Amino acid sequence: MKVYFLIFLSFLGISCSNNFHKSISTNQFQIPKFQHILDSAQLKGTILIYDFRQKKYYSNNFKSAKVGKIPASTFKIPNSIIALETGIVQSDSTWLKWDGIERDISVWNQDLRLRDAFHFSCVPCYQEVARKIGTKRMTEFIGKLNYGTIKLDANSIDIFWLRGKSQITPFQQIDFLRRLYTQELPISKRTFELMKSIMVIQQNEDWILSGKTGASTQNQVNNGWFVGYVELKGKVYFFATNIEPTSKFDMKYFFTSRKTVTFEAFKQIGIYGLSN
Repeated sequence: MKVYFLIFLSFLGISCSNNFHKSISTNQFQIPKFQHILDSAQLKGTILIYDFRQKKYYSNNFKSAKVGKIPASTFKIPNSIIALETGIVQSDSTWLKWDGIERDISVWNQDLRLRDAFHFSCVPCYQEVARKIGTKRMTEFIGKLNYGTIKLDANSIDIFWLRGKSQITPFQQIDFLRRLYTQELPISKRTFELMKSIMVIQQNEDWILSGKTGASTQNQVNNGWFVGYVELKGKVYFFATNIEPTSKFDMKYFFTSRKTVTFEAFKQIGIYGLSN
């Protein structure tokens, strides 16, 4: 059945209804229902959406959208870019060899192509990629990409995006994705085209959803990301959701909740049909 999308309120944010509360910035709109979505899911955190055409941001909390969190597996986006740019991998079909160590996530226990390693979020695959890139080249490329505030050295080259002091904010996530999408990053067109293909999560005749999830645990605090963009009939909406569970949250839903709350937020600004 064809999915229909409703884009309303004069390209969003111009209504004076209760759904949209204009903040102190002319391009930032606080949406109380975003917070209600998180509260109802027994989560705390930030949902940030950016309408590229209208140059407008929508969020439940713009202050928290400026707070950095460890990037977790969302770093697989720049890690893939750097691997392609340095020649560590040749394409999205390059095989990443299994190291023979059995892990709890069974799909990791096999050789995987880069594209599949990305979608299965294969941590050991990308740890080996990072080790091959090395500290010097990784540091140089992260600087060129202007990606968050990353702290790494030889001892943390294969773990710095999961544990440690590296941080990126929801605003920075969206800025990085926007620059990737508009080909403003200092990378080859070939790498851009490969990444655009690798990042697709789902699509139909109406829309394309691209992005990456991430999850980490530090100091007994669980943190989850879902970042990416939706291409919809000539429009593009970037998003960065970062969540942490409250004491009442059932952790068996943690991984799916990152997407669920994001898709519910999109409904509040008139975009329907996205689902887990």
